[in-house]
Amino acid sequence: MTRRTVLGSFAVAATTLKAQTHRPRFHEWKPKLGVLGPYTPANVEFAKTQGFTNMILGSSRKSTLDAESMTDAQVASVKSTLQKYGMNVSAFQVTQNHINPDPQKREQENAYFVKAIELAGKLGVPYIGTASGKDPSKPFQEQIDEIVRVYNEKYFPACQKNNVRILWEPWPEGPNLATSPVGFTALFKGFGDSPYVGLQYDPSHLVRQFMDPIQTAWDFKDKIYDVHLKDTEIFWQVLRAGGINPVNKAHWWTYRIPGTGSINWREFFDVLQSVGYTGAMSIEQEDPFYGADNNPGPDFSEEFKMGFIMAKRYLNQYVP
Repeated sequence: MTRRTVLGSFAVAATTLKAQTHRPRFHEWKPKLGVLGPYTPANVEFAKTQGFTNMILGSSRKSTLDAESMTDAQVASVKSTLQKYGMNVSAFQVTQNHINPDPQKREQENAYFVKAIELAGKLGVPYIGTASGKDPSKPFQEQIDEIVRVYNEKYFPACQKNNVRILWEPWPEGPNLATSPVGFTALFKGFGDSPYVGLQYDPSHLVRQFMDPIQTAWDFKDKIYDVHLKDTEIFWQVLRAGGINPVNKAHWWTYRIPGTGSINWREFFDVLQSVGYTGAMSIEQEDPFYGADNNPGPDFSEEFKMGFIMAKRYLNQYVP
């Protein structure tokens, strides 16, 4: 071994030691694990009984938390129930088209969303998960510009007053441009350093679009404030026979509870833990094998509950 080799080895070792010294140290990882669904006292009680500490609650029109019809007495009752069971609520779920091309519908949707922000403020809910908005008649960048304008004019004053942030879920069927890294990048560039927008990250939506949910989580780690836990199973035999747009309309993918689809959850949680994520992660139960296609609600059916229970059993190996 030459002197140069020895010195080179020492340099590499010193660099490695320096990197390890500056690697962030974390205490036991204890993010809030929750479920997503309608608000009812029975659903809150179920979540608490099963050891969940968080919920994401639907707050769209005609839901049990309809922001247009909730009275002060009803708000107080919801608060009381949540306090009784020690249940945190990380987000409302309110999906609608914020830049609806129909002026009258847009005005109605904008007005409702402001009321949802105000209701979130009353209940101390920090985030609202939604779609970005979409107008397919316009070029991509014009849609981005319009989304930025509408949010700044219609929503951000209410966000500031009520301490609420708007988060985009990457749901590709919705009125949504925030479905991929391309959409995320354009939107965050448009909004600059705004403190009122971020991501409600759901890796299942990226899987069925054939994108990498792990690398995307790394790339946008600083923008993730809330998480949906849902898996996607790809039926490869069906896909290979018919492609992504099969002429016989064959269904080549389906949502599943975590652990029964294609996502590498160990790698996904490694991203969140490595960046110090301490927010909530809530199971979104859309698995047809556990009654997601036959859950009349608003109370969870027994079959639907079992999906949450089985998902938690799997997740307990990663999430305390």
